[in-house]
This record gives sequence, C-alpha cells and structure tokens, in this order.
Amino acid sequence: MEAEISNALIAFEKEHMGRGPVDVRTHIIQDMMLIRLTGVLTPAERHLAKDEEGIQLIKQVRAKLLENSTDILTAVIKGIAGCAVTSFHTDISTKTGERIIIITLTEDLERKILKKK
Repeated sequence: MEAEISNALIAFEKEHMGRGPVDVRTHIIQDMMLIRLTGVLTPAERHLAKDEEGIQLIKQVRAKLLENSTDILTAVIKGIAGCAVTSFHTDISTKTGERIIIITLTEDLERKILKKK
C-alpha cells in the first residue's frame, strides 16, 4: 500500500506540478501517512531559492498548489487506503529539494493493515 501511494504521488506531481520527484517514500504510522519526496525543485525554483523572498514564495506556491488539489488527492488516498482523509500538511526544503507531506486519516490504518495479516 505504501508503494502504491508513492506511485500515485509521483503521478500527481508529474501531472499537477509539471515534473515528478526523484524519489518518494511513504510510511503509514497509525492514522497518518508520512510522505517524503526528494528532488522536487524545478531549475527555476532552485534559482528563485537564492534569497529569502524567493524561498518564501516557493513555499507559499507549493502549499497553495497542494491545498487546491486536496479533492483529487483525497479521492486517490481513499481509493488506495479505503479510509477518509482528515487533513494535509506540507513543507518543502529549498536547500535539499525535499518535500514532506503528512496526511491524517479518520482511522488507524496501520492497525487495520496489521489485522489483515
């Protein structure tokens, strides 16, 4: 399931952000998904990140793009995990080109998975 979510995030990033990350790792922890994307900055964003104003602009734009796409991502996550999404949280490091997305869920997905085994 974690790999399926990672693949869905790669497809989402390519379609909605214009390019995909170099790597994505998803971890299910109780009622949360921790998703770590590496290599997400575009060449233009790397250039923009040379000063504080540019860094803040990148963070704001990336957060807004995710916020505007929560309906799409919610449907994708629900389809894969079989439970509803409560909220999305994100931040991006303009130094490392790494983005973290935390998704909280309405139920303990980790426990649900372990019960199936």
